Amino acid sequence: MSEEAQEETQVTAQPGEVSMDQIVSLCKRRGLIFPSSEVYGGLGSTWDYGPLGVELKNNVKRVWWQSVVYERDDMEGLDAAILMHPRVWEASGHVESFTDPLVDCKECKKRFRADHLMGGRCPECGGKLTEARQFNLMFRTHIGPVEDSASVVYLRPETAQGIFVNFDNVRETMRRKLPFGIAQIGKAFRNEITPGNFTFRTREFEQMEIEFFVKPGEDETWYHYWVEERLNWYHRFGIRRERLRLRPHTREELAHYARACVDIEYLFPMGWSELEGIANRTDYDLRRHSEFSKKDLTYFDEEERRRYFPYVIEPSAGADRATLAFLIDAYRRDVVAGRERIYLSLHPALAPIKVAVLPLLRNRPDVVEVARGLHKGLRRRWKTIYNDTAGIGRLYRRQDEIGTPFCITVDVQSLDDRQVTVRSRDTTAQDRIAIDQVERYLSDRTDLC
Repeated sequence: MSEEAQEETQVTAQPGEVSMDQIVSLCKRRGLIFPSSEVYGGLGSTWDYGPLGVELKNNVKRVWWQSVVYERDDMEGLDAAILMHPRVWEASGHVESFTDPLVDCKECKKRFRADHLMGGRCPECGGKLTEARQFNLMFRTHIGPVEDSASVVYLRPETAQGIFVNFDNVRETMRRKLPFGIAQIGKAFRNEITPGNFTFRTREFEQMEIEFFVKPGEDETWYHYWVEERLNWYHRFGIRRERLRLRPHTREELAHYARACVDIEYLFPMGWSELEGIANRTDYDLRRHSEFSKKDLTYFDEEERRRYFPYVIEPSAGADRATLAFLIDAYRRDVVAGRERIYLSLHPALAPIKVAVLPLLRNRPDVVEVARGLHKGLRRRWKTIYNDTAGIGRLYRRQDEIGTPFCITVDVQSLDDRQVTVRSRDTTAQDRIAIDQVERYLSDRTDLC
């Protein structure tokens, strides 16, 4: 192995706290997340996922779908429209009660949620505040050429209602019996008064949501099952258990229709905050949509020979929040060869790039040919890149910082022994592997799919 490719393998691990500013800087520097419309000065709390960010977020969504749909026998998928009949939101209660209390400062004119303020003065300038008024969080738009009350529709504030109104469609076409669930990933929109903390709270976001329909009386068992199932999912893909906790909602916090609800919280840089909510929504949703639509949405239980409205257990996660949490939790610092290194210890299934192929001599056509051939073969299965734009040490650091699990170097010796060097991101350990065994080597060590 070329001396240029070797590193000091003794690593002093120093995984520590990370600030949100450090995460934002990393995301901008490495092409994960950019401010939206940045060339025009940006638009508050809107973000664009860059080349690596879209891979990371897509991987989060993909492993969620794999876990809750493909690995189960009791789940179906759905992709409902963002625009829905306005009566949907009347039935769900969003038109009437999906509001936050809003106050304005009479001096600096800034706007705040009244329930987030500790005192009666503006937290920015100390000025007097207006009386609180209710502010509906749904974005309104219009269908058709005439903007009148008859053409008003809403950008959905949640994906759940698209599942509820399709309950019968899915049940009948897929011949489902209780218990079964419907999973959906999709965009939602809320006109938040005080968004912030990077991608944690934004007006446009993506949900990963399940509505699991069960027989009344079995709801409590399924509720506890889904709490544990979802908590374990985050740990399965790399989040440390000590940075996760369950926070049950108090009686005062519960929605009027909910029997129970718990938040899975993660220790973000700004403190413990909600990552996902699991709720027992009872039979409220199907009962309301049946009432407002005049369609019978009851379930006929063939064993008991009776009809009833199923109860619903709802695990609701944010794709953006989950992506942010995985990113923060993977942030590591250590010392390699006397130099500090920053790397993302992402689960291989989440890593934006799985393998980087790095020729040591880009001016040697025979070395480049071998490297490009290896790259071409591996990218049929995994997200793989080829890079020869810098020295090997710098290339390693770049890949470490974006979480690439393995780097493969091709050197002059590879021309003779048909072997390459495979370097592990977390340990920096290096193995010399035959080229025709590289794919098996990677597959044996971790799930890269």
